[in-house]
Amino acid sequence: MSGQWWQRGVVYQVYPRSFGDSNGDGVGDLQGIRQRLDHLEWLDVDAVWLSPVFRSPMADFGYDVADYCDVDPLFGTLDDLDTLIADLHRRGMRLLLDFVPNHTSDQYPWFIDARSSRTAEHRDWYIWRDPAAGGGPPNAWQSAFLGSAWEWDGQTGQYYFHSFLKEQPDLDWTNPEVRAAMTDVLRFWFRRGVDGFRVDVVNLLAKGPELADATHPDPHDRWGDEPAIHPLMRELRVVADEFDDRVLIGEIWLPPAELVTFYGKELDELHLPFNFGLLELEQWQAQTVHEAIVAYEKALPPKAWPNWVLGNHDRRRLATRVGHAQARVAAMLLLTLRGTPTLYYGDEIGMVEVELPREVWRDPQGLRGGQTRDGCRTPMRWDDSALAGFTTGTPWLPLDQPAGTDVATRRDDPASMLSLYRALLRLRRAEPALNLGDWHDLGRAGSAIAYMRISGEPGGRRFLVCLNLAGEPSPLPEAATSLRGEIVVSTLPTQGRARFEGRRDLAADEGLVIRLD
Repeated sequence: MSGQWWQRGVVYQVYPRSFGDSNGDGVGDLQGIRQRLDHLEWLDVDAVWLSPVFRSPMADFGYDVADYCDVDPLFGTLDDLDTLIADLHRRGMRLLLDFVPNHTSDQYPWFIDARSSRTAEHRDWYIWRDPAAGGGPPNAWQSAFLGSAWEWDGQTGQYYFHSFLKEQPDLDWTNPEVRAAMTDVLRFWFRRGVDGFRVDVVNLLAKGPELADATHPDPHDRWGDEPAIHPLMRELRVVADEFDDRVLIGEIWLPPAELVTFYGKELDELHLPFNFGLLELEQWQAQTVHEAIVAYEKALPPKAWPNWVLGNHDRRRLATRVGHAQARVAAMLLLTLRGTPTLYYGDEIGMVEVELPREVWRDPQGLRGGQTRDGCRTPMRWDDSALAGFTTGTPWLPLDQPAGTDVATRRDDPASMLSLYRALLRLRRAEPALNLGDWHDLGRAGSAIAYMRISGEPGGRRFLVCLNLAGEPSPLPEAATSLRGEIVVSTLPTQGRARFEGRRDLAADEGLVIRLD
């Protein structure tokens, strides 16, 4: 089978604090992840992406890095991470780490030195400005966590810039010493066997000429100087290409036409700029879903490989956004579109957004007046016991989920969400048409969309995917009504394997994968 592993495969995101706690402190850790690898192997995913595990004061739960080349004791040790990498590789899976290049912790030795004096060795590794002419911050820019993006440093008499918390000062990527240090970080981990990185907030790395005064409504697209970012991505790609079979995935919150420029004109930047088109939909319906798919496919440069995301640590849970019945349809969509899918832990068992009282919130974004993200970060439920098999202590966030939302209960139920995910993942792995094949749009009708996946191999199979994105019956797109084959996966548990002998409609919430004659 041709194609790179990251093209054929499926990525599974683990939020380390919430996956498995091995020592009873209520917070997940690397050993806890190792103890649950059987689930990931059984589920049939190809790579595990860990949200940050680097040493950190945890002002933003690891996105404030205090040492890029060490593991925080909360999660374990560097040896624990090496062992996890080896365990995953023995099982035929890969490991991706979360790389946070835009900013460090204010406890990073670089920044401690930088704020010691204006002539410090690392002073120009960060972004400093004098006060405005009349006093106060240099301009009106606001941080993503609300409030000014500038913090006064009394010791040196200047402001430093922070896109997020004041405890997260931004690095100055125009400084070649910064770039050299950060590429050395990548090499450090690649040499230890890490298979790739998810690169945080790529489109903020270059701040624009002279940090011009402006206020932007979108915290993810506020001051990025896009032309200046592309050379930075090419530098990171050069490092990745020094090693075999590595992948760089970038977090970029931009529309498709701008997003796809981060593949690079010669496909020499990011392997996969994260495509959040489906995740950001305000309305889950056939028209918006179909338009998002078509727009993205049309925007892709020749030979660029697509990717899809329906859940992550920053957005409300899929089952809450679209409902449980449509979450099954969404799973079928995600795992049958052309491109690399990323799954978010717990979506495979139908975990929902937990509406937590403010007194238990931990997310700094919520505590500072924004939308809390704690509700999508609650611990994984492994069984139906009081502590859900996650911990023997007090969990860092409540374990609240509807009864039966756990791996042990769902695993042996052929009608469960978990069984549907596994069936789709196994089918995707087995069929070249579904992992590397072409995508052919058959349009939409009513609340239904349909498309074909076609293997490029001689004599390869063809699959028809029909999805009803509403809780009421819908006609099928005309191009799908005359096709025939065997239904191999259905979102309706009672349907089982049957013949698709040409149909003109779909039942409510029905999704079908059909192996065509």
